[in-house]
Amino acid sequence: MSNTQARLPKPVTSEHIALKARKVSFAWEETPLHWIPGDPFTTHTINVLHLLLPAGERWFVHVYKQVLPYIEDDGLRADVIGFIGQEAMHAQAHDEVLPHLKEQGLDPAPYLAQVDWLFEKLLGDRMLPPGRARKWWLYERVALIAAIEHYTAFLGDWVLNADSLDRKGADPTMLDLLRWHGAEEVEHRSVAFELFLHVDGSYSRRVRTWATAFSALVFLWQRGARFFMANDPTLEDGRASWREFLAKGRQGMLPTAGAMARSIPRYLDRGYHPSQEGSTEQAVAYLASSPAALAAEARGSESPLPKGAA
Repeated sequence: MSNTQARLPKPVTSEHIALKARKVSFAWEETPLHWIPGDPFTTHTINVLHLLLPAGERWFVHVYKQVLPYIEDDGLRADVIGFIGQEAMHAQAHDEVLPHLKEQGLDPAPYLAQVDWLFEKLLGDRMLPPGRARKWWLYERVALIAAIEHYTAFLGDWVLNADSLDRKGADPTMLDLLRWHGAEEVEHRSVAFELFLHVDGSYSRRVRTWATAFSALVFLWQRGARFFMANDPTLEDGRASWREFLAKGRQGMLPTAGAMARSIPRYLDRGYHPSQEGSTEQAVAYLASSPAALAAEARGSESPLPKGAA
């Protein structure tokens, strides 16, 4: 266990909750291509989630199954197993949107190939000798996941409060997918960071992996939005621009650049803990009213743990 434990930031204990994976399902037949009416740019900027998340969250699960033997705290181990179950379900739910996009004339395969290469090759397992080198690469990826989860929780909190999407008439099924997922990201927002602290906790590693994660997310997101806009069959000259992104942020349709910028020093603060952000109470309240989550509960459906997670 890391010798940084005495200096760990303090979590908000009331924010802790036992995690479970809800085996949700969504029907996409009635969801239009531009599920935010008259706003293809915001639609496609958010649609990038369907391309990034499945590969990323399968990678999370793969890495966490490798780190389970290094967890010495039973409570944290239970949290990590719950996290694994939720992330596996997130990947499946977003994967199921992709055939619907393809039916509407948007084939994501070229972009998906790049995302898969990133997670499976660049960030995948390496032929390293057992011992220090292999453990270093494992802990490096644990820290990367903690940094990424800072932003998935940020986005989850944003979408739970994005009333502008409702006022604009966004498709209710897509909103439920995004808010169900966002609520679970808020619900489990502390797990990845606490696991990082448990196995390593190096501040220099936190800073380094944050820089890598943030740069990669910005690059991949803008590339995905441009891909969608350029390949939308209903647009003659579809383009994505930073100017429009900033404008949509001011309208409440997307997170603002200012809010994203302010999230950076919070994560890099030595006293940072994810439980200090967002609201578990709000997340749980949404999950108690989500049509998909309620349907899963009525079916008695909890997602089984991925093989090897127990």
